[in-house]
Amino acid sequence: MKKQSIEILQKQEELLWFDAFDGNTAWELGTFMKSEAEAKGISIAVCIRLNNGCRLFQYVPVGTNVSNQSWMERKYETVKRMERSTLLSRYVLEAKEQTLADHGTSERECTLYGGGFPIRVRGAGMIGVLTVSALPHEEDHEFIVRCLEKYLKAENVPHLF
Repeated sequence: MKKQSIEILQKQEELLWFDAFDGNTAWELGTFMKSEAEAKGISIAVCIRLNNGCRLFQYVPVGTNVSNQSWMERKYETVKRMERSTLLSRYVLEAKEQTLADHGTSERECTLYGGGFPIRVRGAGMIGVLTVSALPHEEDHEFIVRCLEKYLKAENVPHLF
């Protein structure tokens, strides 16, 4: 199952790229995700940051708190360091029987819980990180993927569930 999950997560990352990305894109994507959460009755924190740490969008609704911000910070650090989603990092490290310490970091700085996803632009590579927090971690990941799939009008994106 882990091998199949890794393949699905890798495919998601291959398909969910932007043609361009700037502050306006971050605002549009962030407000789109806010609307999707409200339509589903979900209270979820959302943060969009560039690799240099600059926050382009952050939404922390009623029902979330500073703990969710802390989780998003650690998810951001994981994606920035590993250059892949936090959930993919979790499954890859588990398959290799490795820990964050094997990669020079700790759970104080990073996390292997879903909810962090790379923002990649064609011709530029990974330029930032999208994080969410409030749901069970695999649902955090799925929320990001479904939002990106809809926002980017991506086709044939596989899902874990």
